[in-house]
Amino acid sequence: MLEVDVLLLERLQPQPDACLLISPACGGQTSEKDDWIVGPPEMIAEVGSSTESIDLHGKKEEYERAGVREYIVVALGQQRLFWFVNRDEKFVELSSGEDGILRSQTFPGLWLDPAALLAGNMRRVREVLDAGLSSPEHAAFAARLSGA
Repeated sequence: MLEVDVLLLERLQPQPDACLLISPACGGQTSEKDDWIVGPPEMIAEVGSSTESIDLHGKKEEYERAGVREYIVVALGQQRLFWFVNRDEKFVELSSGEDGILRSQTFPGLWLDPAALLAGNMRRVREVLDAGLSSPEHAAFAARLSGA
């Protein structure tokens, strides 16, 4: 796992727990300068126990202002997963499908079963992820990126 620092709004946002980027050549929002990621990653994820309040308020507002497209918070104290999507410069919570699965809008094929994740059922988490990565939406997304 690579540890990264992200420069947002001309300020340092130290080391998000995880982030996903799309290459700038493929339409992504970030660039690299002196080993820094400059600009908002497409997706940021934070895992919070003692930091839940910060992750769901201060960081959420900062990531929203910076233009992060999707933001996930695994709130361990609440035993809840929040997945926000940036719509018109405001984060709104992503709704799961009738099957309980959350599906990324920025990364087609990135699917997550939040109940399985919170229960520690990694077999189910992997099944859902594999199904998403086998979907036609993901194939089209991958083809678009490889053609860019």
